[in-house]
Amino acid sequence: MKIQLSYQKVNTMKRSQMRLWFFIYLQCFLPGNLVDSSALPSGAQPVPVISMAGSEVVLPCSWKDTQAKTNPSACHVQWMSPPHTVFEQLGEDKWQAAEFEGRVEVPQENLLSGDCSLIIRDVQIRDTGKYESFILVDGAKARNSRVFVQSVKLSVTDHKTRELRMPGEDLVLKLYTSHSYAVVFQSRNSSEWVNLWKRGDENTERLEKHPQLEQLTIKNLQSSDDGLYKVLDENDLCVSTVQLMVEEKGYSFRVNKKQENIPTDATGKRSYSALLLLSALLSCLHVFHLH
Repeated sequence: MKIQLSYQKVNTMKRSQMRLWFFIYLQCFLPGNLVDSSALPSGAQPVPVISMAGSEVVLPCSWKDTQAKTNPSACHVQWMSPPHTVFEQLGEDKWQAAEFEGRVEVPQENLLSGDCSLIIRDVQIRDTGKYESFILVDGAKARNSRVFVQSVKLSVTDHKTRELRMPGEDLVLKLYTSHSYAVVFQSRNSSEWVNLWKRGDENTERLEKHPQLEQLTIKNLQSSDDGLYKVLDENDLCVSTVQLMVEEKGYSFRVNKKQENIPTDATGKRSYSALLLLSALLSCLHVFHLH
């Protein structure tokens, strides 16, 4: 009797282990099945996407593998930056988080063909992070269930440039985005950052914000303008950094580079002599061929 009970106990343990492994298999290897989003981060490998501040970026997503489980005519897509919802769309009804208002979209025509990629316009440094997409379908007992589709890791970087100008010239400083709020300046001989411009400031004799374009013109540059310029957004995050050099040497440097390609008198004479020698040699060969 004891042997029979032990045998039943062993069988029960084996069945429990098989169920556990089967559950782990569903969670880890079948991401297209209906799962709770809380179990996703450990099993989903995000696709890396890199973009520059102020540009347009596409977070890739395709739900073709899960079309059999959904109704395309009533496709309900959701994008999250855990734990917050970024964008949600059901037919013509759309919802966007406040910080993404007017900047995110999943085109309906693309969605119906299986493309649920999220378009983020005027992407910001603060948009950096992890994003997850889901398709919401009607599950058992009329409860909505979410089908995990894609995980994306977005990295938004700032712009870095170097500019060389002569005294008296202008510098057009790109702001890149309407969310750029201020420009600060650090002189080459100083460690202090000075507020140069803030959005809403009136134009001055030397600083002029373009009425339509996101750019700021610094006029009549002087040697004291030599240094670093940083464009900051509302959160004091750096959108771009420009290293400006204002010096007379810049012009002579460019002229010297051009003159390097111009042969000197000695070089020209040597080239001319070589051409004469080659011409004479060809003439001799021609005469020898005629004889």
